[in-house]
Amino acid sequence: MGRETLLTVLLLLLGGLAVQPFALMPRRQCPGEAPQIAERRAWLQLWLPIVPALLVAAWLCGWALQESDPVHDRADPGMLVAACLPFALIALRAALRAAWAILRQPAELPICSTGLWRPHILFSPFLARALDEGQIRAAWEHEQAHVRHRDPLRIWLAQMATDLQWPWPWARERLDTWLEILECARDDEARSRGASGIDLAAAVVTTARLASSPLGPQAPRWLSPVDAPLLGDARSLQTRVARLLAPLPDSDGAHGWLRHGDTAVAALLAAMAGIAAASGAAYGEWIVHLLLEWTWAI
Repeated sequence: MGRETLLTVLLLLLGGLAVQPFALMPRRQCPGEAPQIAERRAWLQLWLPIVPALLVAAWLCGWALQESDPVHDRADPGMLVAACLPFALIALRAALRAAWAILRQPAELPICSTGLWRPHILFSPFLARALDEGQIRAAWEHEQAHVRHRDPLRIWLAQMATDLQWPWPWARERLDTWLEILECARDDEARSRGASGIDLAAAVVTTARLASSPLGPQAPRWLSPVDAPLLGDARSLQTRVARLLAPLPDSDGAHGWLRHGDTAVAALLAAMAGIAAASGAAYGEWIVHLLLEWTWAI
């Protein structure tokens, strides 16, 4: 069997097997944290089940770098393909949904940030006429926060990671939790840049009314994974408005945690991937040989 073909099959098989058990993890509550910190923790929880698959991929790439082409070990191609077929279908579903999110037209939302590489803000004239100057500025600052953090791209990647954990409902719960916390974090960032919490709350309520009005733009039944809207999850509207009417919480320590925490996580993942690749190059040959012999014996 060709090395690249076998590598693809093993990536689907072993990567899928690595993801599925971790996709069963329930989401953890993080009460009492600043939204910026809670948002980043929820983001990490969303990606945690994918990390084992990434380490498996690094290990297999290390194996492939030193493996001859074609691979001379005995293998039953039919057995390998049949074993990886369920995971291949999950990966194909995730890829198709990700492609559709890019190719489709932007959702008709009153205001949202859209675009993966160069995000920009879409502001409906229906909404602009319904808001005063302060409310427009508050809504604009919220969406500018989405643009600064490239949230449309992050939402697209998060949806893809969630789709790779299909069909377990806990993955969707982690995504919904992150999206809800994300809106609170962007609310706080907008308020820290001078937007009034009262104006932002009024803009959120007006957006919710306009999105449900038969005279205005209709909100889709499910939000596209590429758009970052002002409204967010309508189910948490009351809690969000109450939070916006309260004083802005102190978040002085959040920025330092985010700066050092992101660096530490990136360094840890890079080190783990390097170790996995080196282990695959050193020990991958005999482990893959045992796996192929096992499929042949079956």
